[in-house]
Amino acid sequence: MKPALRTDGLGVRYHRSWALRDCSLSVPAGRVAALVGPNGAGKTTLMQAVAGLLKPTCGSVTAHGEVAFVAQDRPLTERFTVAEMLAFGRRVNARFDDRAARDRLGRLGVPLDRKVGVLSDGQRAQVTIALALARRPDLLVLDEPLANLDPLARHDVMRSIMVEVAEREVTVLLSSHVVADIEETCDWLIMLNDGQVQVSGDIEELLAHHYILTGADGPAGATAAGAEVVSASHAGTSALLVRGEPAPDPRGRTRRAGLADLVMGYLRSFEAAALSGPGPVFRR
Repeated sequence: MKPALRTDGLGVRYHRSWALRDCSLSVPAGRVAALVGPNGAGKTTLMQAVAGLLKPTCGSVTAHGEVAFVAQDRPLTERFTVAEMLAFGRRVNARFDDRAARDRLGRLGVPLDRKVGVLSDGQRAQVTIALALARRPDLLVLDEPLANLDPLARHDVMRSIMVEVAEREVTVLLSSHVVADIEETCDWLIMLNDGQVQVSGDIEELLAHHYILTGADGPAGATAAGAEVVSASHAGTSALLVRGEPAPDPRGRTRRAGLADLVMGYLRSFEAAALSGPGPVFRR
């Protein structure tokens, strides 16, 4: 099966600065992929390149099928009613499914006769996602879809996205700064750091290869115990994120890494080896 998204050596340069460099990744069809990284890592640039909104400086990006992109600022015309926004969507998209959009918003309790400008942030997010899904995309790209939403709205938006994924097998690429938002919904992880892919792979497989060692005698001891140190934290008790199963060490405790451990550990250590491909492949 072809991947839903693939980039090879993708690079995007703005004037003298590279927003993306040698960015290569692959996302299988039907996955919900989380795009994670610090501010300025290149997440929005990557999404815009995937959506065809900017031309790469070098390399290539291939998305199979229709792509729908929702920007973080949720661009809607505030003086339009929701029904008028749907009418606009019909005019500019040949394969726009108006009935599906209306049914979706009706189930979510979003009134079609209300002006966009008076909707809550959660309702506005649901309208933008409904407009994107009405295009019947194969790949849905969401740039911080949960930004500025309260916890209940965040839950409702993510739940509605997951229903669509389950019913139509849509592949989703979404960016987020909040690990809790992606922990229960995403099954693929992409981490960008300084414009480069640092981690890319199936979340369960990645977690199966990583452990947290607490109270161990420093990075050298963990390496000698059969595991490679990704990062170390010394706030109070020493804690190491390691790749590979370490040998038993009576001086400390070992547990499987959680998603938050994995994300924070790699963010702390940009020089850590990247992971790539459809499964976790480790390289220096």
